[in-house]
Amino acid sequence: MRDISRIMLHCSATVEGKDYSVDTIRKWHVDGRGWSDIGYHYVIQLDGTISQGRPITRAGAHTKGHNKDSIGICYIGGIDADKKPKDTMTPEQNSAFRMLVRSIRILFGEDITIHGHNEFANKACPSFIVKEKFFDMY
Repeated sequence: MRDISRIMLHCSATVEGKDYSVDTIRKWHVDGRGWSDIGYHYVIQLDGTISQGRPITRAGAHTKGHNKDSIGICYIGGIDADKKPKDTMTPEQNSAFRMLVRSIRILFGEDITIHGHNEFANKACPSFIVKEKFFDMY
């Protein structure tokens, strides 16, 4: 098993309220970018359903230079109707993310930290500051 120390939260950079499947995102990554698989380990749908992406036994392709020791989680959404960054995380996605973090910490250790993609790249993703939104998980 890989040595995991961080969780990286991403958004799909898709318009609020429009759901996309893990298979659609996989197609974007494989056909559109030429990757071997979807870059994320998990995708959280609008209704809070958690879909498996890339196996956690394999490094992701979600945060350049930081994939070896992290698990990538993507929630569907992240932009408004004008395609501007917006925290569109539904209450169901919020609950699912919290549950997934708890589960990952049980598997890999309680000291696993959570971060937004925007902490490691000049991007808005996940369209909010993770440490502010999930302050109680630190």
